[in-house]
Amino acid sequence: MKQDQHRIRVDVSTNYIDEQSKPDESRYLFAYTITIHNEGSVPAKLLTRHWIITDANGKVQEVRGDGVVGEQPYLQPGQGFRYSSSAVIETPVGAMHGSYQMLADDGSHFNAMIAPFRLAKPGMLH
Repeated sequence: MKQDQHRIRVDVSTNYIDEQSKPDESRYLFAYTITIHNEGSVPAKLLTRHWIITDANGKVQEVRGDGVVGEQPYLQPGQGFRYSSSAVIETPVGAMHGSYQMLADDGSHFNAMIAPFRLAKPGMLH
């Protein structure tokens, strides 16, 4: 089996949501937009997600669930799917990473890795 049959690229952009954050209550809300691209040669469906969210104090939240935003997108080769969601952490800086569990049309299960990305209130240096 060739490696490039199952290749999912995940692009992320983040935004700090000032009006819904409450720093005095250690509540910092970040929106993120994810674009998932099937760069492989086999159609695949996103079955589940697994996120690891870490704040600057080292507090870790683990999130698992079916699909994304209530959907289990089915991606043909060359197709993409974009969605937005949010995360709340207790510090103005944090990070997220994780994976999507995929099922390809050839019957194989594989993980699409989501590289670590930073959550940071504007003006925060670390």
